Amino acid sequence: MNQFSITEAAANRIAELQGAENAPYFRVRVDGGGCSGFQYVFDFDHDKAEEDIDFEAHGITVLVDDMSLGFLEGAQLDYVEELLGSYFKVENPNATASCGCGTSFSI
Repeated sequence: MNQFSITEAAANRIAELQGAENAPYFRVRVDGGGCSGFQYVFDFDHDKAEEDIDFEAHGITVLVDDMSLGFLEGAQLDYVEELLGSYFKVENPNATASCGCGTSFSI
């Protein structure tokens, strides 16, 4: 089983934002919707649910619920800084297509 992984760039950005959010967890979730069928949702959370799986890397903890993990198996969370902006990006080997904004995908 391939795990969900977090790059050092993503972990560093999450750590920076955690201070302002005052929340111990960063959550990655997959919801239905978006222009390609599914969309990634990034949020901070104070609580860990029973169905959450925690992934620790580079000093931070990312939560992924059991249902979302099925879509994120083998994926990697990254933080990208480009001329047009900076954002969290999921490199997902399960996605067969994605939209231009990079936040929605299809399987």
